[in-house]
Amino acid sequence: MGRSLILFLVAISMVLAGSVTIKTLVFPSETASDYVEMVPLKPLRLTAFTLCMRVATELSGEREVILFAYRTGDYDELNVWRELDGRLSFYLSGDGVLFQVPQLGALQTHLCITWDSSSGAAALFMDGRKSLTKIYKKGHTIRSGGKVIIGQDPDVYVGDFDAKQSFVGEISDINMWDSVLSQSVIQDMFSGKRVQRGNIFDWETTQLKLNGEVEVVHTEL
Repeated sequence: MGRSLILFLVAISMVLAGSVTIKTLVFPSETASDYVEMVPLKPLRLTAFTLCMRVATELSGEREVILFAYRTGDYDELNVWRELDGRLSFYLSGDGVLFQVPQLGALQTHLCITWDSSSGAAALFMDGRKSLTKIYKKGHTIRSGGKVIIGQDPDVYVGDFDAKQSFVGEISDINMWDSVLSQSVIQDMFSGKRVQRGNIFDWETTQLKLNGEVEVVHTEL
C-alpha cells in the first residue's frame, strides 16, 4: 500500500473515531526534491477563496520562501510567498499583492489569505489579526486543471524546482474554501475552535502525496 494512501486512510479513521489529531509536514532541509502534492476535493476554478495554514520556519530574511503553489500547464495560478524582505504575498497569474507584516519565525503562525474577484478585495490574517484591504485582480478567475505543491515552486508543470526557493520548516492545517470567510470565523480557527472544514482542501481528510524526505508528525489532542 502506498505511503500517501496510508496517510489518507489514517486521517479518515481518526475523523470517524472522533479524535482530534494535528498532522504536521516537516521539511527538514533545503532541497530541490522534497515536496508534497495535495489532491483537491473539487476543481480549483475560483472567483473567491480563503486559504489558511499554520507555518513555522527559521529562514528569516535569507531568501524567498514558497508557502503554497498552484500551477497549471502554463501559469502560476496561485502562489503564496515569504518575500526576501520578509513581506508576505500572493500572486495570481502575474504581478502579486504584498503585505508588510511581522516576520514569520520558529514560533508557529496561523496565516490566512482572502480574495474576492467581484471586488478585488485581498487581505491577509496573521494569528487572527487582519491586515489592511488591498484591491487586486478584480474580475480575475483562477483556472482549474493544475496541481497544488507544498514545499517547492514549480516553474513548469510539477518540475524545475529551485532549492533556494524551497520551504524549510513545518507547515500544517492547510485548508481552503471557495468563498471568503468572515473575520470572526478566521479568529475562531486561529484559537482552535471547530469551524466548517474547507471544501477545496480539508486538512483532516485531504489526500497527500509525499515526495523526498518530508516527514509527517501526528499529535493527538
